[in-house]
Amino acid sequence: MSEIINQGDQTIVKPGMDIVASMAEGFRNELLSVINDSSAELVIDLAGVEMVDSVGIGVIIAAHNTLNQSGRKLKVINVTKDVYGLFTTMRLNRRFTVEGV
Repeated sequence: MSEIINQGDQTIVKPGMDIVASMAEGFRNELLSVINDSSAELVIDLAGVEMVDSVGIGVIIAAHNTLNQSGRKLKVINVTKDVYGLFTTMRLNRRFTVEGV
């Protein structure tokens, strides 16, 4: 279960564990709930996350697409060097903000 913090015009989601296939469905549901319950910018804080697999990337892209339809932004912060490399290789940093640790 992710920690969810409402902070002004941002909602911060901290999964605190690797975003992989085994937990992706629960994380997807949490993100959709946050997106539907708030009109704020969504920030996914990856502090403590060492790995994001292809299913996890898909969940993050789906969240971005849903936010984008309503003119809202996604920001992914505290990304480890390895995960940051994955985001940049896939050019996801051109679709939404990705900030390293």
